[in-house]
Amino acid sequence: MRKIIGVYPAPEPAHWVGDGFQVRTLFSHHSHGGSASPFLLLDYAEPMEFLPASHRRGVGVHPHRGFETVTIVYDGGVAHRDSTGAGGVIGPGDAQWMTAGAGILHEELHSEAFSRSGGRLEMAQLWVNLPARLKMTSPRYQTLHDADIPRVDLEGERGLVRVIAGEYAGAVGPAQTATPMNVWDVRIDEGETGAFSLPEGDNILVAVLNGPVVVNGEGHARAGETIVFERYGGEVAFTAQAAAKLLLLSGAPIDEPVAQEGPFVMNTRDELRQAIDDYRSGRFGAITPPAG
Repeated sequence: MRKIIGVYPAPEPAHWVGDGFQVRTLFSHHSHGGSASPFLLLDYAEPMEFLPASHRRGVGVHPHRGFETVTIVYDGGVAHRDSTGAGGVIGPGDAQWMTAGAGILHEELHSEAFSRSGGRLEMAQLWVNLPARLKMTSPRYQTLHDADIPRVDLEGERGLVRVIAGEYAGAVGPAQTATPMNVWDVRIDEGETGAFSLPEGDNILVAVLNGPVVVNGEGHARAGETIVFERYGGEVAFTAQAAAKLLLLSGAPIDEPVAQEGPFVMNTRDELRQAIDDYRSGRFGAITPPAG
């Protein structure tokens, strides 16, 4: 089995993104460097109850360049719109994969229906780096509905894997990715074990959303912690001490410099300065349609 590099707690306390998402950053490029590549960060909004409201909470119009955002909704509803004209609402089990590429403006708000009714919101947002050759690719948006995400039962009906991206047991996820990776929503029943083979050479990070779990028969990780594994050495295994929910990520590392300034992720400081200038000059377009 692959050796564990470390088990890392999320920083405390949680922080607000806009007025709609209270998140903890479970890992980031700044904290984990190259061992996280191609992933840049993971924000997790733990389950939170919202009262009905006429004001739609969330994050107003803001820019991105040079990477992708992946939003996974476990509970609640999130509405997206962007400067390409794309948009939509995602609910429980759905995901969206937005490629910022050369530059995009977007907005993420609680959906109208969720705002009216209130209820429980739980979601995660993953930032995925783009290699230098694709930093300035055309922006695009992928809606990944729950019905289109394959579900594979773990052997012996010990849990299941939802394949958002990549491949598991012959099931291929619907997300089109710029570099090879797996993004799996893993559930393991209490007392059961799930073992997973992943490509040799991949970086592997596993965020424990519900736990605790025993890792490879010896390590332990609780809810809110992230496990980082070595790139070689075989499979990884998790035994659920309570019903477990994991976000399992593996990907071929992008061996390039990372330069980040807020919502822009490039390879050099000069490219960051250009991104900021392009945004301020209006070259990222505009959002004109009403929110969905």
